[in-house]
Amino acid sequence: MQTRTYGDLFKITSALIGTGGQLDVTEQDQLSHFINRRFQQAFDESPVWPRYLVSSEKRDIYAYNISGITAGQHTHINQNYKLLGLNSGRNIANNTDIGKSATNVYQGGSTNTTFIYKNTTNAWVIATSISSFEVKADGTISLNSAGTAKFTEADAVKKDLIQDVVTWTANGSASGPPIISLKNLIPYAETGKDTIGDFNRIHRKEAFLNNSSLEYDFFVDFDGANILNIANSTDNSAFVSYKKQFTPFTVTSDYYNSAVEIPGEFFNYIAHAVYADFLRVQNRQEQALAEEQVAQTYLALELEKIDIRSNNNTINKRFSTYVNRQSR
Repeated sequence: MQTRTYGDLFKITSALIGTGGQLDVTEQDQLSHFINRRFQQAFDESPVWPRYLVSSEKRDIYAYNISGITAGQHTHINQNYKLLGLNSGRNIANNTDIGKSATNVYQGGSTNTTFIYKNTTNAWVIATSISSFEVKADGTISLNSAGTAKFTEADAVKKDLIQDVVTWTANGSASGPPIISLKNLIPYAETGKDTIGDFNRIHRKEAFLNNSSLEYDFFVDFDGANILNIANSTDNSAFVSYKKQFTPFTVTSDYYNSAVEIPGEFFNYIAHAVYADFLRVQNRQEQALAEEQVAQTYLALELEKIDIRSNNNTINKRFSTYVNRQSR
């Protein structure tokens, strides 16, 4: 996609203002703030700018969240946990029994050495320092060790579901108790992938190819997108169409020579809109209004291109029928 440079933007905006050379230092700093303001305004005008749109990217679903751990060296237990798979009950290193097979193993999302599994006495364990795991031929998960158990279920009748555990025993210096919250959460951030700015749509399988895919309803909160009525409790991923997070320009000096890239589709809009802002500062309101209209015309032309490509009938919107609401 086409880009221009920040230096070019500064030069053309200065030319619109009418300076023979460069603006003074104070005006340059002022202009840089105007540029970021108008950049975000253009960015927010559409959820499907091609430059910032990611279509049907596979993302982890986190089934649980743990909070309530207060001891400093163990606070990393407070995080989201994703379903890893069924426990094989075996140790990778020496093939000894470390847990109960045919139960789920959960892995910490941000600290991947923290796991939740059932031990040989059928008690849930929250353990740290498990450095690796292996997916066996039958699809079950074999941990490399039992790790260091920080919390162990102490209920007389062991619970099938983690969230039903009433009493936990803290081991060593661990301090809790852990508070387990059931989630079907896709966070904004995932290692190795762009941070999500706005969620557009979430599908169970990869979408916008050939076959139809179940689309999830969801709501968004501070932590991310919470999926409603998930099709299968063992699903540990979904496919998210989203808009990338807005990132302002961080140029703080040598504005006229900066090689930082400016999206080509926003270039003319930002230049004329910033000029309009500058005119308002000088109390030249009528000229500012006229220049604002010029800027909006440039932005409208770019938005029209999105409509022509019909992205807003696929990525951004869906037609609701009884067929695409069925679970399959």
